[in-house]
Amino acid sequence: MELLPREFFDRPSTEVAPDLLGCVLWHDTAEGLVAVRLVEVEAYQGSHDPASHAYRGQTARNAVMFGPPGHMYVYFTYGMHFCANLVCQPPGRAEAVLLRAGEVVAGSELAAQRRAGENLPAANGQADGARRMPRAINLARGPARLCQALGIDRQLDGADVCRPGTPIGIGPAWSADAAAPAVISTGPRVGISQAVDRPWRYWLAGDRHVSLYRPVKPRAPRPKPATGSGAEDGTMHR
Repeated sequence: MELLPREFFDRPSTEVAPDLLGCVLWHDTAEGLVAVRLVEVEAYQGSHDPASHAYRGQTARNAVMFGPPGHMYVYFTYGMHFCANLVCQPPGRAEAVLLRAGEVVAGSELAAQRRAGENLPAANGQADGARRMPRAINLARGPARLCQALGIDRQLDGADVCRPGTPIGIGPAWSADAAAPAVISTGPRVGISQAVDRPWRYWLAGDRHVSLYRPVKPRAPRPKPATGSGAEDGTMHR
């Protein structure tokens, strides 16, 4: 299948992100091939972006972000989910685009089996081992679900999506309705508490596979613990 050239990713993440919408990401494994058409992404700008994993510099976890463009940065979050990003800019810039949601366009049965096996409990009345199959619209709707559907985990951290012959790759934008021009919307990113004002989330307007937006709620201030009586100089008395 045709691959995006590395030069495609050798740009600022805010330029790459909207151009990724409609592109098809696939992963071919021993189980079979699953392909997802991207409908929602987010841009992160390294040392200039407090919400980026690379904001405070290079670590063992984020090292791939500081490497060449066109590679996949995969991280583990909340102790249970993987999220996939595509690295942008020349080495050292550490920018990336988070893949937030997509439409499964090939391998939907395998994607559903992965999602059901990893995430969903058996429904009431079903025999042991039976699982509820997720709806097609939800197979890759959200960054964790997208990784589950495609079978992406930390073993693919650093994978080259631009090199022919690798099991994972990304091809040019595709649309089921070529006559209808895509309309791209922008807005705040999801699940962050810093740089929330930057409209660096991009999605295909009206596409039902886009994830639901839930803004982060600021934490309520915790009441200070009672300290009892104290002297005027701040010394505690028993």
